[in-house]
Formats: sequence, structure tokens, C-alpha cells
Amino acid sequence: MTETETDQDGAEMRGYARIQSYLKTLDSSPGVYRMLDSESRVLYVGKARNLKARVSNYSRPGPHSPRIARMISETASMMFLTTRTETEALLLEQNLIKQLKPRYNVLLRDDKSFPNILISREHAFPQIKKHRGAKKEKGDYYGPFASAGAVNRTLNQLQKVFLLRNCSDSQFETRTRPCLLFQIKRCSAPCVGYISAADYAQSVSDAAQFLSGRTTKIQETLAAQMAEASEAMEFERAAALRDRIRALTQVQSSQGINPRSTAEADVIALHVENGQACVQVFFIRANQNWGNHDFYPRISGDEDMAEVMEAFVGQFYQTREPPRMLLLSHGLDNEDLMADALAEKAGRKVEILVPQRGEKAELVSGAQRNARESLGRRMAEGAAQSKLLRGLAEAFDLDAPPRRIEVYDNSHIQGTNAVGAMIVAGPDGFEKGQYRKFNIKGDSITPGDDFGMMKEVLTRRFQRLLKEDPDRTGGTWPDLLLIDGGAGQVSAVQEIMDELGVEDVPMVGVAKGVDRDHGKEEFHRPGERPFALQRNDPVLYFVQRMRDEAHRFAIGTHRAKRAKAVGATPLDDVPGVGATRKRALLQHFGSAKAVSRANLSDLKAVEGISDSMAETIYNFFHEGG
Repeated sequence: MTETETDQDGAEMRGYARIQSYLKTLDSSPGVYRMLDSESRVLYVGKARNLKARVSNYSRPGPHSPRIARMISETASMMFLTTRTETEALLLEQNLIKQLKPRYNVLLRDDKSFPNILISREHAFPQIKKHRGAKKEKGDYYGPFASAGAVNRTLNQLQKVFLLRNCSDSQFETRTRPCLLFQIKRCSAPCVGYISAADYAQSVSDAAQFLSGRTTKIQETLAAQMAEASEAMEFERAAALRDRIRALTQVQSSQGINPRSTAEADVIALHVENGQACVQVFFIRANQNWGNHDFYPRISGDEDMAEVMEAFVGQFYQTREPPRMLLLSHGLDNEDLMADALAEKAGRKVEILVPQRGEKAELVSGAQRNARESLGRRMAEGAAQSKLLRGLAEAFDLDAPPRRIEVYDNSHIQGTNAVGAMIVAGPDGFEKGQYRKFNIKGDSITPGDDFGMMKEVLTRRFQRLLKEDPDRTGGTWPDLLLIDGGAGQVSAVQEIMDELGVEDVPMVGVAKGVDRDHGKEEFHRPGERPFALQRNDPVLYFVQRMRDEAHRFAIGTHRAKRAKAVGATPLDDVPGVGATRKRALLQHFGSAKAVSRANLSDLKAVEGISDSMAETIYNFFHEGG
């Protein structure tokens, strides 16, 4: 892979002439090209089977869409990466789009991960649990599920059917009597020997079969066991088996459509309307529907459906393992190339289909209906949100409806574990990926000094903005600041803004008013008298929702910090002592204080603590004496 450096000759040239100047340096290699504007911001990332032929299409006027014509006119320079194969170029293109987020590419904005169910295999009595993230733990993974709710519902029913434990290994080892889950018939209590290892292993095997789609055999086995128990007049056992069969049936019915002929596939359907797009993804695994999720990729509106679908598929599987089959509502421009790229990522064949009839076509049709309805709801919500933003601009005398509102709040208990929180709202509602937390660091701040904490948070926030985006072109500068507090907080923030030379970001303090009553909020602006909105004004409700969301986020961040601090011990500061060694030391000695007083020979006796580590721990607590 090689890169051609952007030259600086003819820096004033833009558009067709500038692009044409690169043709003499290119050959017919496959690769990736980047188009940049005069500020070296990436406008577009594309791939090519033949770089010279592809770039030449941009070098002369032709039947370009308005989007492409605008992009060409803004192009001041280009960069090129050659690759060995076109498949490699496709993978690199999607990686660069995700990193650089170019303005003229279709962009998948939601990069969430999806949870799985894990049956762990590191213990004699395996645990069943929800898992999200890298698959580092040994065990069998089943998924993805579309949401944590879908996993939790399935786990809840599976516990009723198979009675597998969900407690951690450490909890399992320390139990002396069954927990509540045994009492409510959700666990077979292997922790205290109420089930043999062989019988528990059979339950694990049955659960794995169910999650692999082999449900008929399990139901037949449970039904036969229930009949045997009834004949033997073991009515309590028969009733328990009946409840397990009922729970198993409930799992299957809650999954909706369970296709007979489609064992493993992602069903991906696209709907575009009024310059907006919605993609619905249904996850089919083990002939079962494991839920769906909607995505709203950023488009300009003049892309064709194949371009949007190809961009979505490429970016969606950039960080996810593809299934054996993709069922799409629209074909791709480079279907074979995408299949090769996904197969290379998965290490096995990946089939891409646009079904026209039969069960697979029905699955796609259902997903497309969901995409159309979801986009309709989003557009209605967007219209309502736009109306609220216009009302906010009118209420606070803003020049235009704000596209980015930042709301700040602090949380602490008598000054301890203090945190600042920032949430972001805009035309698409709350932008949770943009939320930020600030651990209050100022040693000079008096515990409980809300003004001082707010000053620190805003100073750090705007110093970073001035450093990273001084020209305000990155979309990270707020159009409005909402501060939780009255005139004092607003004055403190204004002082910070004056010191930093930021003069044109409007700010409003939201105070609860004389009775601290929800609905009697007063609004404070620098140099102006406070005012209130009518109690039934939708804009007031909007501000309250944003303020409450900031408070929720601040409280949650503070609680997490406090919980972490409660679990902290002097052992955290000992070099080389991580979570595993810390646990071993505490289990052996009972407390951190006992560890600090232990002699060297006792420390060496702890399992997992080497002689040299024991000396390190001993020296840490006995320096100077």
C-alpha cells in the first residue's frame, strides 16, 4: 500500500482543473482517494478498481448529481492510497469513512454494539449471562440481539426453563444457602449441591440446543419427563416441568416471526423519503427472530438506493461479524466485491441476496414496512423538535434556532466526589454520544462551591474547543448554553467567557424560582432582568426536560464515582497490584489495613503473590521505618 503526498502547486486551483492535474501521477491500480477542501478538510472518500479511470470521471463536466457537482467545486486537493486488490480498497474506504466522517459520504451515525448471550465455559457449573463487547471470555456466544431488553427477556425465560445460574463465580463460591432465584424457581442451586454436575451439564446442553434453534427435541423431552412424573404421582415435579414447557413456549411466541427456511441472516431494508433515510436490521439466528434495530444514516438526498445500501452494509459490518447471509431490500453496485470483503472479515462465505419471492422476500417486506413506519415517526418527531427549537430561539432572543444546545450541571455530596456534567440536544433530540463528564480537579475550590465547580467545567470545555476547533467548523461549538442556576452561576460563566475571549455564545441560567417549584422557573441572561415563561408553554417543558436530563446524567456520574471511591483501598496505589492480586490479598488478610501490617513471610504465603511482589508490597507500607 502506498500513498501519494498532496503537492502544493496550483493551490489556488479548485474543481475540475485541480482534479485533472492529478491524472498524470496516477496509474490503473486499485485504491482509495480522498477529496479535500482548501482547509484540508476531507470532503469525500471513495474507492476505485482503477484510480486513474475513476478520478478522470471527476475531471470534466458531466451528468453529475448536485451533490457531486458541489463536492467537485470545493475540491482543492486530493490524496491517494493504492492497494493490492479492490476488496482491500473497499475495506480501507469504509474504515476511513468511519474515522474521518466526510461531509459528502453516506455516513452511519449510530455505532452502537449489540449484546449477546454467553454460556461461560470456565467453570464446572457454567453461568448464563448477557455479554456486550469483545468476545474474550471462554464460552459459547449466541447473538446478536437487537437490544438489552431483548436479551433480558430471553434470559428471564431461559432461567425459568433451564434453571441455569447467573451469579458471578465469586458469589457462587461463597454461598452457603440458596439465593432467592432458587426460591422462585429460576435456578437449580448448583452452588449448594442441589443438582448434580451431570444433571446441570444436561441443562446447559439443552439451553445451548435451544439457542441454536433445536427446540422441538427439548420440548419433546420435557413433555415425556412430565408424563413420567405424572404416572409416578410426582405431581410437584410434573407441575415444575409443565411450567418449564410453558416458559419455553413463551420465549418462542415473544420472538414473533420465526422463519422455517432461514437459519442465520441479517435482514436489511432501506426506506428513503424527503431526503432522509431509515434502515431496519432484523437479526435472524437459529431460525429465531432476535429483534430489530433502526438506523438513520446521513444522506444528502440525491444518492441512489444502491449507493446508500452499500455504504450502510460496509460501515455496519466494519466493527461487527457478518452472518452467513444478508437479505437486502435493494441490490448493491458491487455485490460480489462486498461479499468477498465480508467473507474475508468473517473467515467464511457470506451470501448476499435480494429475494423476490418466498419466505425470504416476506422477511424483507416486513423489515421495509418497519423502516417506512419508523422514518415516518422520526420525521413527525423532527418537525415537533424543530418547532420547539424555533420557540426556544424566540423566547431567548436568539438569531436562529440552535442546532447544538449544551446543558451543564454539577453533582456532589458536601463537596466530595464532585463531578460536572454536560449533555447535548439539537434537531435530533438528545445526542447521547456527545455527553461529557468532568471530574472536578481544582484544589483551590472550597467543598460545595458550585460557582467554582461551574467555572472549572466551562474553562476546561472552552479551552479545549479553542484549541481543537478555533474556526468553529467541526460542529462542536454550542449555539446556546443552559446553566443550572441563577444570576450567580451566569455571572461566573460570563467571567470565564470574557477571559477566554468568547463573546458570541448565548447563555441562559435556569433557576427554580422563589418557591423552587417545577413550572415556576426563572431564566437569567447576562445584563438582563430575569423572566419566566407561561406555565403551559411547550418551550418551558422542553427546557425542563433538558435540565432534568442534565441532572440525571450528573447524578449517575457522581454515583459511579462515589461507588468506585468506596471500593478503593491503599492497595490501589501499590505498583504491580491489579484487581486479581488485590482480591487475593483481601481474601487472605481480610482488610487492606491487615495487609499493610503483615510481615514479609505472611505476604509471600499468599497465593499468586511472588517473592519479589511481596517485597514490593512490604516496602510500600514500611518505607522509612
